[in-house]
Amino acid sequence: MTGRDASLTALVTAYIRAAHQLFDAQPLILDDPVAVSLLGADAETQIRHSSARHQTPEARVLRAHVVLRSRFTEDRLAAAVLRGVTQYIILGAGFDTFAFRQPPWAKKLNIIEIDHPGTQAMKRSKLAAGGFAMPENLVFADVDFEKESLHDGLCRHRISMAEPTFFSWLGVTMYIQEEAIEAVLKTVAAFPASSEIVLTYIQPPTSLSDAERKSYSRLVQSVASAGEPFVSYFEPDALEAKLRSLCFSKMEFLSPADAQARYFQQRPNDLPWPEVTNIVCAIR
Repeated sequence: MTGRDASLTALVTAYIRAAHQLFDAQPLILDDPVAVSLLGADAETQIRHSSARHQTPEARVLRAHVVLRSRFTEDRLAAAVLRGVTQYIILGAGFDTFAFRQPPWAKKLNIIEIDHPGTQAMKRSKLAAGGFAMPENLVFADVDFEKESLHDGLCRHRISMAEPTFFSWLGVTMYIQEEAIEAVLKTVAAFPASSEIVLTYIQPPTSLSDAERKSYSRLVQSVASAGEPFVSYFEPDALEAKLRSLCFSKMEFLSPADAQARYFQQRPNDLPWPEVTNIVCAIR
């Protein structure tokens, strides 16, 4: 993504979440009644007309991962609110819909969506076209990480760094350099004790099985052709060491077995159970 353009991968992710609402069996992993309408009046027709593309084995694997990471994040957020977290910062929010379908327990949260100005402009346009009312507890905070740090962006938008805060950072780390990743994590680590972050990452291709590597190769080519290539990779042990060095005290790497037991076992098998998850939560 360059200049003032919106992120194509963020828009694709929104379509993936919408496809989950239209094609997958109940109970859904992520129940998101806003996903389709946010994309526009003709979105459902477009998605249904391209149903074959959404039902390939690779598409279903990717869709399972996309909805799993959001569901896990929102479950962690609910638990964080119970222990006193008062602020939710969505890093690389894209077309996330949580603020527009927030449950009663989220109404007292300050919700801040952080993203590139171009992506936020497109989202605002779609919200306006769809007649969405802006939640009173939502703030859009545009930050171009090529020009300023997360810390400086939060300060510019007068976002409190003194409140216990929950961060989500989904589908982003692989697109930015490790130095920038560490800078973001240092900013998160500066928030009060009990603050938490859920993030996703990509393992090096050498860590994958032959079948996983083949599917992964197609994904790499797809995002590179969209102008948003993968540039950063982490082995879980190395990522855990980095998080501990920044004073995150408690961590959970969501394992495929745990994901299966929590989210896939009690529903039909139209979406494949994950063989790789690459999702971690870390608490200050």
